[in-house]
Amino acid sequence: MPESRSVMDSTKGHFKKVVHNDSSENASNDDKDSDSSNSETIDFIPTKEDKESGITSDNEEEEDTNDKVAAVARMLKEVEAKEKEAEDLDYSNADSITEETTQQPSQTQSKDFRVVQHARDSQSPEIRKHIKFLKSLKLNIWEFLSRAQYVSLLKDFVESEFFVIDGDSLLFMILDEEIQYLNFFYQIECFLQDFTEKGAKYVVVFFKDAEQMYFLYPHFLFLRTALIEHLRHNTGTTVHTEFSNCLSSEWEDFLKKSYPYFIIVSDIGLTPLQTDYFSILIAHSLSKKINVVLTSGMEYDILRIYGYHVQSVQRHRVFFQSYRRDLKDACENLVVYKEPYLCLYEDLKLSLKSIQKEVFQTLRLMKQLWPKGSDIRRVVCVLVCAVGLKIYSNMLENSNTSMRAKRRQSSRGRSKPLSPEEAADLCRMQCLTVAFLLHMPLSQRAQIRIVKSCWSQEVLPLIKMQQLCTHFALTQLSDANDWKLDLTYLPDLNDDSLLKNLAYYYEVEYMKGLESKKELGKETENEYQCLWNTVTKLTQKYSFGDAFPIRKTSQLFLEEAQTLLRVYKEEIPNIGLISVKSHLVEQYAGDVLKDLPVLESNDPAVASLVKYKEFDELCHWHSGRPLTEEYERIRCNADAKSKTPEERRQIQKLQTFHQFYGSTLEDSASKLIVNQEDVSRNAAVKKTQKKHKSKAEAIVEENNRRLKTKEEKKEREQWTALCLPTEKEIKANLTVGINKLEKLLKTLKNKSVKFDVEMTGLSACLEVWKQHCREQGNESKDLSKAVQVMRRVHILLEKYQDLLEKPHLEKLTRYLRLLGFENLACSLSGQKTESNDQNTSNYAIKVGPARFQLQYMDYYLLRDERNDPDPRVQHFIPDTWQRELLDAVDNNESAVIVAPTSSGKTYASYYCMEKVLKTSDEGVVVYVAPTKALVNQVVGTIYSRFTKKLPDGLVMCGVFTRDYRNDVMNSQILVTVPQCLEILMLSPRCQKWVKRIQYVIFDEVHCLGGEIGAEVWEHLLVTIRCPFLALSATVSNPEHLTEWLQSVKRYWQRTENTLKESSTNSEKNFAGKRKLTSKVQQQKKSYRVRLVLYEERYNDLEKYVCSLEGSDFNIEHYHPCAALTVNHIENYGIPSDLSLSPRESIQLYDTMVNVWQEWPRAQELDPEEFVSFKSKVVIKKADVRKYEQELKKELSKWIVLGQRQKVKELLEHLKPKPVDCSEREKWKHFARFVDKLHEMEKLPAIFFIFNVNSVERAARNVFFNLLEKQESEEDPNTEREKERLKDELRKVTKMLRKFKLEDTRKLSPSKVENLELLLTTQQQLQKKLKKLTAIPSMCTYADPKAVDKYTLEKIFRRLRFERKGYLQQVMAERGIGYHHGSVSAKSRQAVEMLFRMGYIKVFLEDLPEDFEDAINEYNTKVEKNFAHFLLTTAKLADMEQEYRLPLSKTGFTSNIWHGSELASYLMDNTKSISAISPFACLSGTVDNDLFHGEMINKAVFQSLGINVTNCPLLSLKKYDRQGRRMPLNAYALDFYKHGSLTALTTDNWLNEGDAYYALKDFSLLIKSIGTSLSELCDDPNDNVLLAFQELGKIYEEKLNCIT
Repeated sequence: MPESRSVMDSTKGHFKKVVHNDSSENASNDDKDSDSSNSETIDFIPTKEDKESGITSDNEEEEDTNDKVAAVARMLKEVEAKEKEAEDLDYSNADSITEETTQQPSQTQSKDFRVVQHARDSQSPEIRKHIKFLKSLKLNIWEFLSRAQYVSLLKDFVESEFFVIDGDSLLFMILDEEIQYLNFFYQIECFLQDFTEKGAKYVVVFFKDAEQMYFLYPHFLFLRTALIEHLRHNTGTTVHTEFSNCLSSEWEDFLKKSYPYFIIVSDIGLTPLQTDYFSILIAHSLSKKINVVLTSGMEYDILRIYGYHVQSVQRHRVFFQSYRRDLKDACENLVVYKEPYLCLYEDLKLSLKSIQKEVFQTLRLMKQLWPKGSDIRRVVCVLVCAVGLKIYSNMLENSNTSMRAKRRQSSRGRSKPLSPEEAADLCRMQCLTVAFLLHMPLSQRAQIRIVKSCWSQEVLPLIKMQQLCTHFALTQLSDANDWKLDLTYLPDLNDDSLLKNLAYYYEVEYMKGLESKKELGKETENEYQCLWNTVTKLTQKYSFGDAFPIRKTSQLFLEEAQTLLRVYKEEIPNIGLISVKSHLVEQYAGDVLKDLPVLESNDPAVASLVKYKEFDELCHWHSGRPLTEEYERIRCNADAKSKTPEERRQIQKLQTFHQFYGSTLEDSASKLIVNQEDVSRNAAVKKTQKKHKSKAEAIVEENNRRLKTKEEKKEREQWTALCLPTEKEIKANLTVGINKLEKLLKTLKNKSVKFDVEMTGLSACLEVWKQHCREQGNESKDLSKAVQVMRRVHILLEKYQDLLEKPHLEKLTRYLRLLGFENLACSLSGQKTESNDQNTSNYAIKVGPARFQLQYMDYYLLRDERNDPDPRVQHFIPDTWQRELLDAVDNNESAVIVAPTSSGKTYASYYCMEKVLKTSDEGVVVYVAPTKALVNQVVGTIYSRFTKKLPDGLVMCGVFTRDYRNDVMNSQILVTVPQCLEILMLSPRCQKWVKRIQYVIFDEVHCLGGEIGAEVWEHLLVTIRCPFLALSATVSNPEHLTEWLQSVKRYWQRTENTLKESSTNSEKNFAGKRKLTSKVQQQKKSYRVRLVLYEERYNDLEKYVCSLEGSDFNIEHYHPCAALTVNHIENYGIPSDLSLSPRESIQLYDTMVNVWQEWPRAQELDPEEFVSFKSKVVIKKADVRKYEQELKKELSKWIVLGQRQKVKELLEHLKPKPVDCSEREKWKHFARFVDKLHEMEKLPAIFFIFNVNSVERAARNVFFNLLEKQESEEDPNTEREKERLKDELRKVTKMLRKFKLEDTRKLSPSKVENLELLLTTQQQLQKKLKKLTAIPSMCTYADPKAVDKYTLEKIFRRLRFERKGYLQQVMAERGIGYHHGSVSAKSRQAVEMLFRMGYIKVFLEDLPEDFEDAINEYNTKVEKNFAHFLLTTAKLADMEQEYRLPLSKTGFTSNIWHGSELASYLMDNTKSISAISPFACLSGTVDNDLFHGEMINKAVFQSLGINVTNCPLLSLKKYDRQGRRMPLNAYALDFYKHGSLTALTTDNWLNEGDAYYALKDFSLLIKSIGTSLSELCDDPNDNVLLAFQELGKIYEEKLNCIT
């Protein structure tokens, strides 16, 4: 089946067991009590009717899929109708679903413990309306969530990604039927710590109203309360509990203030009621433009956290607005109850308010007994025991004894209430349990035996009542600020497993006699007596007896029939590694392996492997083709002697194309590379003959000087000829003229000529400005013309300062005065007098000079640049950080280079290549790029930059990708992808070539932290021995990366030094024979890894947001600060990666002044007064950055000064006000949007569309829009005229062909005259036809001047035989192109070249049974091996860390424990927990559980950094924490079933290229597994082996059928 996007697939009902077991112990089937006939139980158990209706069971949803889909379809139509018409709410679509009764007690409900409230009329129209609406809401939420995408939640930069975790969803995600109290908190902290370690910023929110949903489940209720207090007091986590529900105004305000990126919430609740509550929360969040992440299916690894992410879109907001009133009413109906009361054993009743009151009174007495406070465990234990005993005794006394006796006779088998003495026995054991918790270390508690008993039905109601008391106690203790209370150990208030052990001991073992009577231990006994004595003091009215004996009654608290201890049947075999003798292993991992156990040589696992089976790698595992020496199977196109003339022509054409393709990437001419050894040899000859050739050298110098003078004269003559035309062009069209001026400046080399060009350009620009001012008069002026004047002034003052003389400076001063910048003119001239020029006011800019430069010059502002040229760089002057890169290459050092895109970091790569090319003909540099597209660009650039003559058989550049391999082993520069380089690095056949590698360049090295293929990058960085350059623009932790890479280099340095010391003389002699490699290895080795950081962007990026108003697009500027909230600035500061353009800095300042008019620093930070700007003629980007940082600091300071409201107003002012509209409507008017950009002169533009089909569809829409526009503009007779001209042209051409058959010299004069007439007619017809068929300028986005006709034809020629080639050509002729993975390489390259040249402007079910059995067998073996691995590596765990909670760091080791005979007796020495977290041990997890994959993450040591994602399982079925089946990628299975690539791409919205390669990868993987298994498996008939071999064969046959 196709891959499903739904996370609501199916359910195992796993958590329903928790609810059932917790609430229905000893369930009665008798009728309801008469006292409850007029009341209603708060029921959270799914009823039979619910299940039949498909509301609470996802399994039933699967069985009735068709009905559900139909219902969803109807609901969607209803929502669409709501969008079009504001109709009243209609629930008719939900009629197909069976109605359910509201809050009726389940038949499985326990009669011994109930929380009851007054009934509501479930048949009232209002209630029925809510029920019906909630049903329809579920369907809508299901449809919303079905579009969830499984993504990485936290990217490399998480600084700005603030999000919310719903506390109840978090609680429900961790809850499990067997989880122990402390282990529950451990699992919660592990989850949160994983986010915290990865730099996430989040808060946890518990809604008040949600608390009411837990009263029937006191265990979960007090866990929730304890969790809130623990997170609040013991961790740095921010916890919010002030919001009543998600529809409250307070929550709305919080969302506006904080604006979280997403909210983590569960889509399924503890009960159907809570599920509805979560549905409302999801609907509300999506309506507020807050994305939703589901707790279901969340996974994590070392680097990332993954989850199902639902993007908020416009239709979510439409849905919420349409049903806002209904959602509010439904929410109120879910959570509003009258005062509930407690009912024990059916007739013991008490209001919950009475319990609260009793807790309050007892707490007040307790503060008097313990005025200095105490540990939370002591306080809660004593408080709950005292309150519980008092309440229970009062309930028994107040109850009518005769009525209870009568009830007992009429209800056979019902539980008998405990007597006060029996209740006291239970409380004594609870006090003893807490005494152990206070002193017994976790290491011993983890070893306590596992009792599989259940509490009896008589004791369960009392325990649940105590849990309610615990909830109320914690609630009141959290407000006890006047009492010193240690809340550190809130996560360890009780231990149900230990309590059951004590109950079992006193009920069964203690009664056996003196031998079983164990001492408590002095400290435990004293602690226990103190606790119980306090309980008796608090309950003086009642006599509950002394502390000893602990059991005074014989009542059984555990179910007698179920009382048993866990027996471990499975024996874990010997744990350890198989001894491997390898020098390499010892060196690389010896320090780790020495601490791990090793199996004895006589161990069965070792003995079974001693068979000395030889394996010689002769064939490729995936294809079976033989490995060949020197990589002979790779095509070698370099040796021209071995090629036919046709093949040589093809090679020449390919190289010519690479050069042409590279020329579109950059303008630099190709550089001829000469070996340095030749240069050095000539230099040596010159040196020895220096005294004889000094005169020649002088002549050479003189010739060079004359040549330079001649070039200067030639350039000056060229400029003299172009001067007047250039001036005229600037005055005629400023933009076109300036562009031509810039192109001319790039071709000139002489600085003085460039200076003259700039001065002329300045004068021309000023004339344009003056003329514009005269034309406009008093009207507003186009300041972009003044910008060009000021820009030329900046360039002259910065780049030609040494050529500026007094007349030039006077001229610049005069120009500045004309612009109205008197202070700048005075600053430049050094004068203080003002100009008397009467015309100044006519041309003055009515803006201050600093504001003008920031607001209008913006991206024209210059950077700080060095003026001293570097001889290593010819075409530009490198910055300091770029020189550092060149130094690293010169010193053969490695470097990590982190700099923004387009900052020039790749120049070091080409400098490195040039160095290797110059050094010899043997050295190799490898360029590693992550994608084939980047490979093609680099190859083109190399051919464009370098030319080198090499011996036969060698070429300058080779390529190795999965679908194209050329000159791999015989090139000096190899451009490849990581996976292909790994093949070469690890191949024994290629090691000679590997030794020739001088440098490896890793482009986009941040792929090291990617989700797919990251391990290959890591392998390469570890295995290469030569220096490397690692380039990236987005590494979030460059220091850590550099430190790790430096440690790798140190390892290789130690290794190579060791090998060098151990080398023998014979090896030294043998080295003399390796002349080839000696040339390569002459250079001095360096093991240093430099870190080069540069954070300044060369171009500021500004953001805009567009919205559709009617049929027109409104495009508004989006200020970066508008994305912030007051809370984010206050809590986390302004993100370091949030940068402002100069214009945005001015906008921020102006808004700050408008919002706070009394702002004290307004004058100081005024652009005209700012210290870095004042009277400065040339404001640079570095100055603007200082201004930006000062404004950011001031904005943060406003909050400190108490101006939160001002900051809030400021951020609101900066936010754009886009009109909300559907994505469908935007796409419908996409062509109009492109037109809008064209009108705004914002083309060229690139549109990133993440769907292949949408890319082509968008391009066609834009194309047809231009066609329609042309048709509407054309004369109706144009087409007829075209046809007439074509007919005439055909006739003339036909007549001309007849003349061409004859010898024109033999023609008579009349025929010659006729021929000339025909030729003239042909030319005229062609000219007219060309004019008619030409595309009007208003109907195309192409720039005809960008590319000449010859180049255009050359590019289009490559599209002749391509699929859809003609369509791409006609689109390209109108400036439209599209580009994606499915497009052929030639088509992509054509679009890329035309775009770079500026011509294009718009760019756009189950497996077969036998194989399933084999997979299950494989998974079983893998799980077993992985469990052994975990058991072995457990020795490396940091046990000090393992005994601490990960987030709060609360430790559970005790230094004052002196032991206890009873505690020792309760321990199980047969219980193996060597690799289990001690917290997980409390829930009964043991080493044997590691053999089940689903338990690994919950049980394994956290300090090992290992989780189940490291286990190579092939999951056939995958379930989330609630036991629901999760969707899996089914591409491979889908294709296996039908063998159709077309069906696969259609069903899954894939493009054919991606789908084919995904299947190809799977096929190669299956075949590789089959080959590896055949080598490792002794039995050729093994089921797993045969299954993989057969599958590989079938898959290959199916793939061959489609290729």
